[in-house]
Amino acid sequence: MTSRNGGSIHVARELDFGGDADLAWVFDKLHQLPNCIWLDSASDNQFDRGRYSFLSADPVAWCSADMDSPDPWPVLHEWCRKLQHLVPPHLVPPHDEATSDLPPFWGGIAGLLAYESAWWLEPSLRPTNSPRTDPIPGLAIGLYDWTFAVDHQTKQTWLLSTGLSETFDLDRHRAIERADQVMRWLDGDGSYPSSSNLADATQHDVTSQPPPKPQRDPRNEGVTSNFTDDSYAAAVQDIVDRICSGDSFQVNLAQTLTHEATCKPEELYTRLRAINPAPYAAYFDAGDYHVLSSSPEGFLQVRSDDAGDRSVVTRPIKGTVAKTEDDQQNERLGAVLLASEKDRAENIMIVDLMRNDLSRVCTDESVQVTKLCELERYQSVQHLVSTVRGTLDSDATVADLLAACFPGGSITGAPKVEAMRTIAHLERRPRGPYCGSLGYISLSGAADFNILIRTVTQRTVSTGESIWEFPVGGGITARSNPERETEETWVKAASLLEAITSAG
Repeated sequence: MTSRNGGSIHVARELDFGGDADLAWVFDKLHQLPNCIWLDSASDNQFDRGRYSFLSADPVAWCSADMDSPDPWPVLHEWCRKLQHLVPPHLVPPHDEATSDLPPFWGGIAGLLAYESAWWLEPSLRPTNSPRTDPIPGLAIGLYDWTFAVDHQTKQTWLLSTGLSETFDLDRHRAIERADQVMRWLDGDGSYPSSSNLADATQHDVTSQPPPKPQRDPRNEGVTSNFTDDSYAAAVQDIVDRICSGDSFQVNLAQTLTHEATCKPEELYTRLRAINPAPYAAYFDAGDYHVLSSSPEGFLQVRSDDAGDRSVVTRPIKGTVAKTEDDQQNERLGAVLLASEKDRAENIMIVDLMRNDLSRVCTDESVQVTKLCELERYQSVQHLVSTVRGTLDSDATVADLLAACFPGGSITGAPKVEAMRTIAHLERRPRGPYCGSLGYISLSGAADFNILIRTVTQRTVSTGESIWEFPVGGGITARSNPERETEETWVKAASLLEAITSAG
């Protein structure tokens, strides 16, 4: 174990876990800590998008809000400004040799933007005559002062402790004490804090919604949906008609599957990451609910270069076929996907939308498409993926970037606001964490957020029953076939269903 000090890191202990660079056993020890978050690159470690994993808990400050609470975006903006002021440009990697080899998340802001938090950004989206009485999750973020960080490429693991306080001060003595405390927790020697020990009380309770009434004969035992196959196909046709009438170009439609929770959230997440490992997988204890995700899709990534410029990358996914155990079949399916005019058009429309969103906070002419409709293979599916890059304006924060781009266009459609109105009308229920985003804004100046697809939310409903909710959907264009789109949702649900129906 070694210690390195420099820049804004007071404690950076490289840990020798016997060559094991997987944080699964750390999670097993520490998941009971308040607001545990595990940003888990469970696959694709050979690529930058899956290179790092981070685990933290027990934040020094906490802010959560449901959709009936006051707008929490100003809190996120304030936290980002304060965090950014702690990182002078000359200390941001790679300028500081003492920290240049560390993973990008040292500690800072981490948590969830649920899909409906867009209502605060665009108030016209908020229903005016909804009979809903139960609160909807909106935002849950913590200020985390320490993290376990893994570089899967180099097989190195660190415990990073910043000494960050709820007043955004950095203290070396506190950093050392916290690092020692975390190691005692890991060794099982020391009492665990409770949620009441959080330093900041900026918190609003989020109560649960009642379980949906099943409206179909589920094809999987114990699974219900807010659609039948026929009604989902009819909703797809409705969108096609709207597109042909000029209302929009593309709309993402999802059905929400529900199942009784038969095990603890940490157990289901362990099962899910084994069945469907993904580069943007995550576990998050938001207090009143848990988010368990095996997402393959990144939303926004921020990195600083040698000149101090902050590069932004977004990688929209549109276009899906199955991945089988037959390599030749996978090649055939992949070739069909690459040749699909419908899927390419769907992807390109979202690329244009993301270019427009990035241009609101990036420097002139810096926004470029560097990859278009490339085939990527994951555990159970193959996707068309594009890459859009830009350079963040010098006076913009990551909160400004999130506000300009949220929610990701790949899970709304285009134009974004009109697509979201159509989604709300046809789905008739809030999405919650699904299609929102989970990630971090680091003291290092870096940031990473995913898009929460392939995601389960575990929560307790008013009856006292614990349930799993896991929406699945896809983008609808004028060329969409209702029956094929319906079947695609079940292809996407396959790995989630395998984990859920085998649990307990």
